[in-house]
Amino acid sequence: MYQKSIELLNLSIAEELTAVSQYMYFHFRCDDQGYDLLSGLFRKAAIQEMMHIERLADRILFLKGEVEMKAAEEVKKIHDVKEMVVVARGMEEQGVKDYNQRALECASNADSISKQLFESLVADEEGHYALFDTEADNLDKFGDNYLALQSIERSKNSAMGPGAQ
Repeated sequence: MYQKSIELLNLSIAEELTAVSQYMYFHFRCDDQGYDLLSGLFRKAAIQEMMHIERLADRILFLKGEVEMKAAEEVKKIHDVKEMVVVARGMEEQGVKDYNQRALECASNADSISKQLFESLVADEEGHYALFDTEADNLDKFGDNYLALQSIERSKNSAMGPGAQ
């Protein structure tokens, strides 16, 4: 009865697994370059996407389906920070479109709870989009100076030593 919903939920898990992996890759790259603000933003987004996976999996199990844990895509090896932010923004924009469509499909199949789940994910993805859009704007406005300030802040904190503020 809920086979279509289970398919949509598993597709969403695959996409969320891709997002988690991609955001963690970006987190590692930004952290390595000393961009703590962006590194933290990518890490936080990855954790939120993991929570989405948990919610999606819970729904699949409730519907007596099998949870598939396969990422939809491989991680893109991007080193340019601006490109990372633009890719992340695009992923979130696509997520909003996909989740809106999936909510409609679940509604047409008389699965209002999965519909509500997808609608709540739309709100989360829109929030992620807004964060990445703001960072893209900051990079456009301030360019390398924006990144330099993040790197300088880390160096300043490191020089002060542990516990110094």
